[in-house]
Amino acid sequence: MPSSPKPLLRNRIAPPTWWSPPVARTEILAGLVVALALIPEAISFSIISGVDPKVGLYASFTMAVVIALAGGRPAMISAATGSIALVVAPLTREHGLGYLIATVILGGLFQIVLGCLGVAKLMRFVPRSVMVGFVNALAILIFLAQLPELIDVPWPVYPLFAGALILLVVFPRLTKAVPAPLVSIVTLTAITIAAGIAVPTVGDKGALPSALPVPGLPHVPFTTATLATIAPFALALAVVGLLESLMTAQLVDDITDTHSDKTRESIGQGIANIVTGIFGGMGGCAMIGQTMINVKTAGARTRLSTFLAGIFLMILCIVFGPLVSRIPMAALVAVMVLVAVGTFDWHSIAPRTLKRLPIGETAVMIVTVMVVVATGDLAIGVIVGTLCAMVIFARRVAHVVDVSGSTDPGSGEVVYDVTGELFFASSNDLIHQFDYAGDPDTVIIDLTDAHIWDASTVAALDTVTEKYRTRGKNVEIVGLNPYSATMHRQLSGTFTNGH
Repeated sequence: MPSSPKPLLRNRIAPPTWWSPPVARTEILAGLVVALALIPEAISFSIISGVDPKVGLYASFTMAVVIALAGGRPAMISAATGSIALVVAPLTREHGLGYLIATVILGGLFQIVLGCLGVAKLMRFVPRSVMVGFVNALAILIFLAQLPELIDVPWPVYPLFAGALILLVVFPRLTKAVPAPLVSIVTLTAITIAAGIAVPTVGDKGALPSALPVPGLPHVPFTTATLATIAPFALALAVVGLLESLMTAQLVDDITDTHSDKTRESIGQGIANIVTGIFGGMGGCAMIGQTMINVKTAGARTRLSTFLAGIFLMILCIVFGPLVSRIPMAALVAVMVLVAVGTFDWHSIAPRTLKRLPIGETAVMIVTVMVVVATGDLAIGVIVGTLCAMVIFARRVAHVVDVSGSTDPGSGEVVYDVTGELFFASSNDLIHQFDYAGDPDTVIIDLTDAHIWDASTVAALDTVTEKYRTRGKNVEIVGLNPYSATMHRQLSGTFTNGH
């Protein structure tokens, strides 16, 4: 009998997760909320960079759309950011927009190269205390960035701001069908327009673009002099952008209990910046504040929300520009303040937590927060915090090396048992653990329970051997594991006897 045909359904490709109506609704509304929040931020970052507001808005549009397709972390928002604006601002002031665009494109190329070289794997060396400090500092920066909108403003701003906060807290308890930030923004806009209340609005930040960006190459001379000018800024843009994006991706991983492809994210950031530069944008990277709105507040989980955030941004600017310009800043500030409160890891500063944590862990977190807040640069804070954590770790490990000596009754030899990890911080004290004058003619150093990590340890062992040899005594080093034996064989004798 002929075999029955296999059901066709088994060979069908599963639809994407956002295909179902409930998920699609969440993603669409989340994208709209994020787009509304992006507009004043992008304009502000454009001002910091010294360029027209549309340059930041175009960057937010292209970054969001491209990273939604090429990135490795679904639901993470990438757009024009303050950190990138600070990196390129000096270049723009001295050389103009053309050099800025060229820098963004070259920075994207650097990010692709760094991604292919596996820079994302370096994230494993960022300690948890630095990650907590990064999150807390970010929350503080988001909060501080809102204060200028609440100082020296018309008095109606304050009741509007308070009302927006109440809506943001109460509305989710009634229903989560519509994101509370969207309800708050629409409500406050309607109230201010209907009542004719004069308060600062989005339009006060700058003019919105009226057309889509057009691709093109930067208007700069293609010479080695130009390359020498933009290369340092491009490399700084690449490193800062990748560091913030990878840290943000890790944070979203923790919130959503999912894993993301950091290497793909690194390369995707590069592709997004190249496209952004070609379309005349100022460059960007992951945005922690808008990502938290998207993931925590609006509940988005897929690439659709990121993609639509960019699309809605342009639609709002081009089609609904006059209406969007009338959105009161108080509504957006309330959203960002609540994001700051929700982003801060309050558990990390609870007295019970501080009592249980080692003082070194707490110190690293505090240093990270202080450096980030003082400099306004997340990358510098993370680097300083990681270096502090490494120093504390090295000091801690350096004290766990133990040297104990015993005499063999039969042969009269002294056997020193060395236990622990031997590297530059711990091996310096190794030299002082032996009785060079009082030991017999034969000394055995047993490294069965130790491991040689670097040249400093080999140099220390050479010094110990030489001290015994000048007294006419013989030293035998035993128990080396394969790695330690290779290290010792290759380097022993290099640091003594005049070499």
